[in-house]
Amino acid sequence: MMTWLPAFLASVGRAVLGPCAAVGRVTLFAARVLSHLPRPPFYFREFGRQLLQIGYFSLPVVGLTALFTGGALALQIYSGGARFNAEAVVPTVVAIAMVRELGPVLGGLMVAGRVSSSIAAEIGTMRVTEQIDALTTLSTNPLKYLVVPRIAAATVAMPVLAFIGDVIGIMGGFLVGTRRLGFNGATYINNTWDFLEFGDVTSGLVKAATFGFILALMGCYHGYHSGRGAQGVGQATTRAVVSASVLILASNYVLTELFFTS
Repeated sequence: MMTWLPAFLASVGRAVLGPCAAVGRVTLFAARVLSHLPRPPFYFREFGRQLLQIGYFSLPVVGLTALFTGGALALQIYSGGARFNAEAVVPTVVAIAMVRELGPVLGGLMVAGRVSSSIAAEIGTMRVTEQIDALTTLSTNPLKYLVVPRIAAATVAMPVLAFIGDVIGIMGGFLVGTRRLGFNGATYINNTWDFLEFGDVTSGLVKAATFGFILALMGCYHGYHSGRGAQGVGQATTRAVVSASVLILASNYVLTELFFTS
């Protein structure tokens, strides 16, 4: 008799069912949040506070990331294009790459590292100290008060952050192109405007809004279901950042397929 077979099948079943159960829990949590979005009460003051925390205070890290990324991208494209006498494509490629991909993706990852961890730690601490239970006792829905404003604020703030990051990234490429690589300033700007299309900008903004929803959802979910004690809060914070980053990259591929594959 193969006595090892039941144990082997059980381990395989756990490996398959565990991730499926996790996906199901996150999906149900997201559905509950979305069902609460259009229904009162609306906590506009909490929404405004989260908009400030997530959007305004993330501007420095997003701006610096975009600036150096745009400059490095210009150097890389110029160096690679020199092999084929195609140095003139630097303005066009920098603009399109920043607006379509690097602006929303890098901005989403940077904000995920800052915001997802903060949300998970804050809500996780509230779970550990039983403040969430206190809200329920006071007839306040924790999802409405804690989760919905954060997810709504992140979804609204991320496209604005991505747009500002796009502008700063293109400016970083412009500075490197004109100061370091010898491009004419007027020619650089004209090439950027001539080849940049409206669809490039809108696709990046839609991506950014999706990433904002994902990073806030992961922070809220892992914080809301945090384990007890300091260790549980730490694990929730780590899981929030990792899951948000992976889902941002995965959803970026899916959205790129939808927007740019005929």
